[in-house]
Amino acid sequence: MAAIIVASMSPTIARPEHSHYRWTVCALLFFATTINYVDRQVLSLLAKTLEVKIGWTADEYGNITSAFAIAYAIGLLGTGRLLDKFGTRVAFAIAVAVWSAAAMMHSAATSALTFGIARVFLGFGEAANFPACIKTVAEWFPKRQRATATGIFNSGANIGAVATILLVPWMAEKWGWQSTFLATGAIGFIWVGLWLWIYKQPEVHPRVSVEELALIRSDPPDKMESVPWRQVIGKKETWAFAMGKFFTDPIWWFFLFWLPKYLQDTYHLSLMDIRVPTLIVYNASTLGSVYGGWLSGSLINRGWTVNSARKTAMLICAICVLPVLYAPYAHNKWVVVGIFSLAMAAHQGWSANLFTTTSDMFPRVAVGSVVGIGAAAGAAGNALMLKLAGLVVTWTGSYSILFMISGSAYLVALGTIHLLSPRLEQAKLD
Repeated sequence: MAAIIVASMSPTIARPEHSHYRWTVCALLFFATTINYVDRQVLSLLAKTLEVKIGWTADEYGNITSAFAIAYAIGLLGTGRLLDKFGTRVAFAIAVAVWSAAAMMHSAATSALTFGIARVFLGFGEAANFPACIKTVAEWFPKRQRATATGIFNSGANIGAVATILLVPWMAEKWGWQSTFLATGAIGFIWVGLWLWIYKQPEVHPRVSVEELALIRSDPPDKMESVPWRQVIGKKETWAFAMGKFFTDPIWWFFLFWLPKYLQDTYHLSLMDIRVPTLIVYNASTLGSVYGGWLSGSLINRGWTVNSARKTAMLICAICVLPVLYAPYAHNKWVVVGIFSLAMAAHQGWSANLFTTTSDMFPRVAVGSVVGIGAAAGAAGNALMLKLAGLVVTWTGSYSILFMISGSAYLVALGTIHLLSPRLEQAKLD
């Protein structure tokens, strides 16, 4: 193995004796995910404010968020394949630039329609983030470290949510709501510069030692040729991941886009008042992301099989979402905050493990396509859930039906995954 690793590295580059550069790459993925969630969540915090200023209804807000989800789904169908074909360096940089420009476009929107158009472009760009991050983790980490790396970069979603809560209400009151979209969108262009400057493949990166590359490539080698979609689209392992995303992604997005509005509607909170409750919820979800990924990795290190470790961690997370069923009957604001803190932490732990199952079941060269297909299924579910949320709130004035769906979705998803892939075995692509 060592001879193969040395042969694959450029002999003209001076390399360090020891390195841990894969964690620097993981940090870049973390910041990309943070920016991704800042840009998508600004609207949810301003929803009540813009409902007054722009004059849209709950149903129109559902249409706006659903437009984002539909564009996201369409983008994912092509993003994974493009990442597999052209690599992450250039494709990811272009995607971040596109979504950052779209985020800034929101500042010029004046109606539900124009906000919807801006959300469509944002959805197309943001579709690349998770396929690119998962593919990069598969290229830079051995299997035993992938859930931890995934949990770390995935926690950027929670940090992005927290940063948005801290900055957006203050900026909106001081400089107007338009300033929040301009400022948060501009951050993405800084990341693009850093990515293009820092990122290379591990074999040719001058900061990667022979020892570290041997660790990165310590798993049995994958087939190296490109894998066409027709070889993965019909596999039950692809649909195990896709159905997991279809049932559970909509719950996270429902929490993300509707929880601030729910708190304002139910407890009559101002834009500044919702900062502390939402900060508690999203800080809890950060812990879930990191420790959910760590849990399955720890079980594997103790001798558990990959299948039993991943599914046990996911079962624990699914059970922790069940208290959401009680949320409509909890009249105390802080009890509701506690319920959603546990649920969102559990979702992020679930997500870290679900994403990692793609590299458990598929070779590296197919991961981007599989993640793209699965994430597209998740985004299709998002579009349905967000449209349903707008209709349910408009027709009933209540969130009870939506909370019933949210609380039970993860157990349904886990049962479906186990039915389609009882052992999380590698898919046969030949």
